[in-house]
Amino acid sequence: MIMQATYKYLQIHPDDNILVALQDLPQGTPVQHNGKEFSLVEKVAGKHKFTMSDLAPGDEIYMYGVLVGKADKPIPQGAAITTENIHHATNDFTLGERKLQWKQPDVSQWKNKQFMGYHRADGSVGTANYWVVIPLVFCENRNVEVLKEALIEKLGYSKVKAFESDVETLVNMYQQGVSEEEILNLEFTEKPAVVNNKKIFKNIDGIKFLNHEMGCGGTKMDAEALCGLLAGYVTHPNVAGATILSLGCQHAQASILKKEIMKRDPNFSKPFILLEQQKEGTESQLLTKAIKKTFAGLMQANKNERKPAPLSKLCIGLECGGSDGFSGISANPAVGYVSDILVTLGSSVILSEFPELCGVEQELSDRCVDAPTAQKFMDLMRTYNARAEAAGSGFYANPSPGNVRDGLITDAIKSAGAAKKGGTSPVADVLDYPERVTKPGLNLLCTPGNDVESTTAEVGSGANIVLFTTGLGTPTGNPVAPVVKLSTNTALYKRMPDILDIDCGTIIEGTETIPETASRIMDYIIDVASGNAEPKAVKLGQDDFIPWRRGVSL
Repeated sequence: MIMQATYKYLQIHPDDNILVALQDLPQGTPVQHNGKEFSLVEKVAGKHKFTMSDLAPGDEIYMYGVLVGKADKPIPQGAAITTENIHHATNDFTLGERKLQWKQPDVSQWKNKQFMGYHRADGSVGTANYWVVIPLVFCENRNVEVLKEALIEKLGYSKVKAFESDVETLVNMYQQGVSEEEILNLEFTEKPAVVNNKKIFKNIDGIKFLNHEMGCGGTKMDAEALCGLLAGYVTHPNVAGATILSLGCQHAQASILKKEIMKRDPNFSKPFILLEQQKEGTESQLLTKAIKKTFAGLMQANKNERKPAPLSKLCIGLECGGSDGFSGISANPAVGYVSDILVTLGSSVILSEFPELCGVEQELSDRCVDAPTAQKFMDLMRTYNARAEAAGSGFYANPSPGNVRDGLITDAIKSAGAAKKGGTSPVADVLDYPERVTKPGLNLLCTPGNDVESTTAEVGSGANIVLFTTGLGTPTGNPVAPVVKLSTNTALYKRMPDILDIDCGTIIEGTETIPETASRIMDYIIDVASGNAEPKAVKLGQDDFIPWRRGVSL
């Protein structure tokens, strides 16, 4: 990455033929780069890109050292590239030679560090200790909600109830006959209501309710994938035990779930309650048994306490959402450096979102440890994209309006930046959803780019913490794994401090290097893993959970 002394613009890779504006640049701004001197022919917004030389229709555009687009019309030197003058383009990829040489970072400061985690019988270690309540089919969602109402507040797991007193004030004003104008002019106190947060079970971090809209009416593949995902949560190192509610007649059968659990943990021994409504009788009988058995399970799970564990027991999910033009040059490379540190320490990391790896397939396949692993990755990418195109929406359609507005105008530009989260280490394994991580090192997991679906999948595959970068601000969390939010720019961090944990905009401003930011992230990961720091997503109760239907989702 070649940073200009003025920090106004940046060439990311020596082979790139476009520059990134690090701030809003007015028309006429002088540019000096690699012996070239020219002026911008139009204003270029911060995070967007402009040409270093004249481009003719069909000319290739490179960023991060890879092909990311082609010109649709003549583009003069010093002009902004936009959706109006370029289109998405990538190079094809083939099975190439293994490129496994990489420079391991210095990990001496973390080599002997530990975190305080929950040790499980299968050898994994959790960064938290949750009980989960899961419906096998959407028909049981109502019963799950009844259990939630019965258990959460009485056991001391209620979150702070914001705005309750303000709404009460509005009700009183309405009853007194005030006008709509007076209602709109009311200043809210935003004072949280007092709730009982005295936990009955000191070693249980919470009870999480994983409602979903699947389990029946879909394909056999959907039912099996759902059971595999749910098995991933039941056997997850952050989960102490589980209560499963089944109707009985649905496609996602209890027998499939049990098979998937045994596949992931042949000696499974956690407290596990599975009740079928059609066998139990009335809802009252079902819920009575569920409450008593769950309470007894919590008593058993509460005996597990935090104990020291090596950092190699961490499994970190790498995620991004609401990305912007700075994602690939600040937060994502910082997370990539963290990924390399963790791999060097013997930890596992997960890079997912396959639609956002479009254009970097050759690099990633070449980094796979062997040819079969590389072939699996390429086959998954081709199959996924083909299904998307058959539905009229290939990978090229992945960028959202927010992405485009903030500089990610082609999927290849977005993907090349997103892939930076995976660092530079070899790819140890390639997993198809909802397979579980079994190897240390960098793992590629096939998921959509949808933030919640992908985060849900990473945790289902074993991630016990997720690092989530965002340039626009995304309030995604997960029920059982802490999700750490990292902003790509300082302006966002200051604007949305209620959902963001770490500012990586220091890299853009030149006050901190990527390794220095990564060091700060590592320290925070250890604090979170030990229960000493609570990420905003956990504090706000952002328990997002969406299983992936294997139809097209980008």
